[in-house]
Amino acid sequence: MSEIDPLPTPEAFDSAAFLKNLTGRPGVYRMIDDSGTVIYVGKAKNLKKRVSSYFRNTGLTSKTRVMVAQIASIDTTVTHTENEALILENNLIKELMPRYNILLRDDKTYPYLLISGDTFPRLSLHRGAKRKAGKYFGPYPSAGAVRESLNLLQKLFPVRQCDDSYYQNRSRPCLQYQIKRCTAPCVGLISESEYQKDVQHTIMFLEGKNKEVMDNLSEEMDAASQRLDFEQAAVIRDKVVSLRRIQERQYVTSNQGEFDVLAALVKDGLAVVEVCFIRGGRNLGSKSFFPKGSADSSPEELLSAFIPQYYLGKNIPSEILLSHEAEDITLLQDVLEQESDHKVSLRLPQRGQGVRWMQMAKTNADISLAHRLSSRANLLQRFELLQDALELDEMPKRIECFDISHTRGERTVASCVVFGLEGAIKADYRKFNIEGITGGDDYAAMNQALTRRFTRLQKGEGKRPDLLLIDGGKGQITEAKEVLAELNLSDLPILGIAKGPERRPGEETLFLVGRAGEVTLSADSPALHLLQQVRDEAHRFAITGHRQRRAKARKTSSLETIEGLGPKRRQKLLQQFGGLQEVQRAGVEALSKVDGISKALAQKIYDVFHGDNA
Repeated sequence: MSEIDPLPTPEAFDSAAFLKNLTGRPGVYRMIDDSGTVIYVGKAKNLKKRVSSYFRNTGLTSKTRVMVAQIASIDTTVTHTENEALILENNLIKELMPRYNILLRDDKTYPYLLISGDTFPRLSLHRGAKRKAGKYFGPYPSAGAVRESLNLLQKLFPVRQCDDSYYQNRSRPCLQYQIKRCTAPCVGLISESEYQKDVQHTIMFLEGKNKEVMDNLSEEMDAASQRLDFEQAAVIRDKVVSLRRIQERQYVTSNQGEFDVLAALVKDGLAVVEVCFIRGGRNLGSKSFFPKGSADSSPEELLSAFIPQYYLGKNIPSEILLSHEAEDITLLQDVLEQESDHKVSLRLPQRGQGVRWMQMAKTNADISLAHRLSSRANLLQRFELLQDALELDEMPKRIECFDISHTRGERTVASCVVFGLEGAIKADYRKFNIEGITGGDDYAAMNQALTRRFTRLQKGEGKRPDLLLIDGGKGQITEAKEVLAELNLSDLPILGIAKGPERRPGEETLFLVGRAGEVTLSADSPALHLLQQVRDEAHRFAITGHRQRRAKARKTSSLETIEGLGPKRRQKLLQQFGGLQEVQRAGVEALSKVDGISKALAQKIYDVFHGDNA
């Protein structure tokens, strides 16, 4: 690859001069604003043609025109092939998160079911790299879907699910054996050959071979009846009945392959991609994705952006069914094949079972989008009602809430959570470790947190809220008012929310700075529910931060702060005295008798626990 230097012109980007020297080779371009932030990343088979298209006079969407107006410079990277450009584009989008790209927030590792390769295999949930020997089934859309399958399989085929350490140290059967969910291989109550039958049936079930499993079980049931072992025949009969009921509840195709179904839908300023996971002809579940920055995109553009971000770096199925033909579908297919080392088909189903799966995915996408739109409408209504209740000139679109948490003044932490019209904006959450105050002084803690937050705002860091919500009464509000006045932010509305005398929800007292008396909202007011939601989230975030800080401090020994006392000497010291409590009680003479501890170092150790006046 070779780099083409950017042409920075922050005042007005000279597109004609830039395009004049731009190459026609494949590559990736990065559009940069006057603050040096990358606002868009794209790929091109021909860089000159693609970048030129942004500067034509007609045919641009409003979103594209706004973006182009912010361009101060353009960086380009030439690649050998268009495939290489697509992979680089995907990596840069994930790294830089440009605000005008369609962004998929999905960094999670999807879970699998694992049947281990042991003599008596274990059935378990697995995440991460597939290093352990055994057979993997999935991916599943969530851990909940895996646990549901584990629970179902345990009832049908009692393959052990316990940890290996637990299994290896059993001397008698556990409760799972008593309730007929395991055959106790740990204590030899089942032979390896009999156990392997259950394992094999489990594998066949997960591969979608339900009919073969039922045929095998029917043969075993007949054999048991002929041996006059009617009790065993009844157990097998119950398994067959359960399998039939499962088949009735879930549509299973005769196609034993692995494929995903992607349905894209754009409606009322929101976009969704529904992904259904089909493995061995069985539907393992689905997951809804709402990519950021996709409101003005077509379903074809949405899928084109979604597919590389979602699949590159993951296990790619051999077939992906699409609701719409993604842009650059051939290029996408080539790159996925290159990444997966096997043939990958991207296609629109035309008939048969594929059409049925697609219809199901579209239905789920429609329902997910309807729920999302409904939640958004409800949230917007709450913000509007809050504006009316507080008699604000404008509807607040960004609320910041602060809370303080500590235990008897120890390790105080302040939290700041942010809510907007889209709900919680977790990327903007902040925690402040409070230092240099009297333990338990919530007013001083609030003052320090607000000073740090809004001093940064005055330096150009972060966004200004439309409403500052303080979890507390008049004392905390007074601190907030003083901090904002000192930073020349007195026009920012401040609202305090204090718990009522009985601390019951709905009995909160509200104080709005600049308004005489309390603000009264009924217990069933949607505006009050919004404030409660934001306050509770700030409380949760503060407690979590405080507990983490306290736990970290308690894991750190005071001996670790002493200069000259390394790990080996600390270990000798603790071994000699039998623990930290005895070290604290020891005098300088006793400490200096430990091998490697000089009198000077012993004095340092003593001073840490007793001060400098010893």
